[in-house]
Amino acid sequence: MEDTSKYHIHANVTADGVVERSDVVGAIFGQTEGLLGDELDLRDLRQSQKVGRIDVEITSTKGQSHGTLTIATSLDKVETATLAASLETITRVGPCRASLEVREIEDVRTAKRKEVVDRAKELLRTGFDDSMMTSEEILAEVRQHVRVEDITEYEGLPAGPRVTDSDAIIVVEGRSDVLTLLKYGVKNAIAVEGTNVPDAVAELTRHRTVTVFLDGDRGGDLIFEELSQVGDIDYVAFAPAGESVEELDHHQLFAALRNKVPYDSVSGLSEPREAVAATDGSATPAPPTSSPHTIDEESPDGPSTGANRQPNGTQSSGTGSSASASSTESETRAETQTESSSPDADPTADEPSVDEGPQTVYGHATVVIAGDTDQVRFLDADGDVLEEAPAGDVYDALEAAETEPTTIVLDEILDQRLLDLAADRGVDRIVARSLGQFTKRPTAVQVHALDEIADAPPTE
Repeated sequence: MEDTSKYHIHANVTADGVVERSDVVGAIFGQTEGLLGDELDLRDLRQSQKVGRIDVEITSTKGQSHGTLTIATSLDKVETATLAASLETITRVGPCRASLEVREIEDVRTAKRKEVVDRAKELLRTGFDDSMMTSEEILAEVRQHVRVEDITEYEGLPAGPRVTDSDAIIVVEGRSDVLTLLKYGVKNAIAVEGTNVPDAVAELTRHRTVTVFLDGDRGGDLIFEELSQVGDIDYVAFAPAGESVEELDHHQLFAALRNKVPYDSVSGLSEPREAVAATDGSATPAPPTSSPHTIDEESPDGPSTGANRQPNGTQSSGTGSSASASSTESETRAETQTESSSPDADPTADEPSVDEGPQTVYGHATVVIAGDTDQVRFLDADGDVLEEAPAGDVYDALEAAETEPTTIVLDEILDQRLLDLAADRGVDRIVARSLGQFTKRPTAVQVHALDEIADAPPTE
């Protein structure tokens, strides 16, 4: 009854004499019997559990008795009020004259509501996580989870899923390094799991273009030394001095890979790590190479454009994907232009060259999007900048552009409206901070989010 009661009738009892609880209860049943008819007969209401137990507390002092009583009911308001009024007709308790006065009718649900409100306030204050993830953060977290789940094994060693079919691999120290590379979209890494290089890794290096990417500490030096003895290495990269690969963020990791040097340039040096350009500038610059290479070569979706080591020790051109080949052509073109513009007798030829800006679409994306510029950059077929504008004005800028861009690099979410206009203007490729929801997707336009292009880097 306590769980289903709606109201509590509270009354005061006074008797001119000494009475007990049973006397009060008997007076209530006896003097209200038949008073309100069969429907509100107190005995019937008790049997049907519409009225609960009658609680009486009474004490006697100086020949008089005083006390209180409480009756719980599940009747409606009108019936409860009528029942309460009937209690005040009692004039005797036992042999004594008595009076009964209803003090209040308590709405049990009101008390429960107050408890609910108080508890709701407490839960509102302490029960919710104030951090609200944006849609971009949700997508980034899902992508990261998928990439981490992609870790596999090669001959029992932790590896990315592309190690078995990519002609370029990255050799790192441990499982956590593979996971870090996977988090940033590089899927062709394999771990040696210690300074004792496994035979499976040594054999694998003889058939692939190999970049060794090791920690900037003594352990990295030891692994490099053994790998140089038991395997074939093409390129070498180190994390900044005192740091490990797993500790690097997105920009540090890709900067370290871009600063890799050919193995032949550090082979035989007592301190090869000091000869590799570190991302924090703590080491001496790397020796010049005959052909610059960008991180596009390490794309897990395309083979490396670097040289493949032949059994006789000579270097031959690798069979890269169309994207890698295109990147190499652009790099070669930029290198040729630089050489042709430099006179042989120029006394300043040994001075550092001026930074001509990004040479690849990935480079432009790193500057515009990873740099949080809130800009859009239009590129032509050669990767040269046609125009820059605020990202919020990209639609109007593209609509008014005199020269149709080949590539758009956008520090903003790519939406359906801009994608449709890009298809109409003949744009080949769009690299955006993230991709929106598309109801239709033109096949003539390639679209990439920044964190996807390490998997499939847009090339020039």
